Amino acid sequence: MAKITRSGGKGVRRAAKSQSRAAGARKAKAKTTGMVDTAMGVLPFSEDQWSTIWLTLIIGAVAAIGLVIANLAGVPALAQAQMSAMASDAGFKVKHVRVTGTQEMDERQVYARALAQRDRPMPQVELDALREDLMQLPWVKDARVSRQLPATLAIDIVERTPHAVLEKPDRLMLIDDQGVELEPIASADADGMLRISGPGSARQVVELERLLASAPALGPQVDAAEWVGNRRWNITFKSGQVLALPEGADQSASSLVKFARLDGQNRLIGGDVAAFDMRSPPRIYMRVPGRADAIEMEQTRSAAAEAQAQAQAAAAAASADTEAQ
Repeated sequence: MAKITRSGGKGVRRAAKSQSRAAGARKAKAKTTGMVDTAMGVLPFSEDQWSTIWLTLIIGAVAAIGLVIANLAGVPALAQAQMSAMASDAGFKVKHVRVTGTQEMDERQVYARALAQRDRPMPQVELDALREDLMQLPWVKDARVSRQLPATLAIDIVERTPHAVLEKPDRLMLIDDQGVELEPIASADADGMLRISGPGSARQVVELERLLASAPALGPQVDAAEWVGNRRWNITFKSGQVLALPEGADQSASSLVKFARLDGQNRLIGGDVAAFDMRSPPRIYMRVPGRADAIEMEQTRSAAAEAQAQAQAAAAAASADTEAQ
């Protein structure tokens, strides 16, 4: 009797399962590819931009791996040099410099410092060091330096704002509201700007602004300010008249407010008086051209009232002594 042997049954089932798995894999791959294509279609990147992004990620990953390996081997400097060489070979080096934010200053001063980085691999550009270098320029209040891969170095400048003109013995200097000297300025270009003079006056610009802010009504009338003896201010109005203020921030502000009030009542600015002296509050001394003696204008109400009060107090004390005797 012949014996029938079944062979290949398991092989058939295995083949069927293998084909099923392959079909499932192809289906999953097609689904995944469709999702990726859909996501790439939604994102605002072109194929060239995607290529650049993927190249950047690949180079970054390779560089990171190389750096880790080099650090483990104890050669970080070699790793950095190798990483820079790889980035440079891939086109990641400074080819372009873009400067924004410059309006008043000469932007060539910025380019002169930034172009020193030309053709340097991007990883070797020391952004903080370049920023500190730019901060040494008089006009630069702040600077932001960044890399824009693959080949652009972007510099955004925040300029100082011209505020006044500093009168120096040999020239006029444009300064900001902190007293920082920006650049020389011609006398004709300085017309209409506040002029500041006197040794050490640039260091007092902030205090001067606080002083003038105490009497804002006088601000448009002020033409110049002189820092006298490193202790007080003389204010010159556009009429040419000079107001001498006392020492001390509070005293000078109080005197300026008082002068503003008197000017509002009596129109002192633009009158015949050439100079006002308020260095001895509460008195104001006025000098009129053509008169030999200065005219003294006392604050009669306060001074007289004070004198009368003192006289009454003295009389009361004398009367009390008499009664006691």
